[in-house]
Amino acid sequence: MKVIDVYKQYFNAECVYNGVERKGAVVTLTATSDSGIIKYEVGISFFPYRDAEDFAISYDAYASKEIYNAKGRRSKKREAQYLDELKKYADELAKDLGGKIFWDKPIRDAVYA
Repeated sequence: MKVIDVYKQYFNAECVYNGVERKGAVVTLTATSDSGIIKYEVGISFFPYRDAEDFAISYDAYASKEIYNAKGRRSKKREAQYLDELKKYADELAKDLGGKIFWDKPIRDAVYA
């Protein structure tokens, strides 16, 4: 099985989960391929982010959504489409966790694979 974060970026955010205030979120688009099947998933995780060095990800405030699962392999065209729709999926996941991602306030530059 091969797992690749096609996209990963950290943003300022707000969320209170399990009684802990979270001020950061990491958003990912992950591709997993295994035995000729490709799966794409959007994931978010809210974390405390108390200072500029605090990237201690807490996995209790995590949600993900599978957006594609079929025979095939990675496709740059498909990935571009999913990146265009990423904010929509991530905002839905954030809302389910009671949080909000501030897309206009990135903490770090995006990383693409």
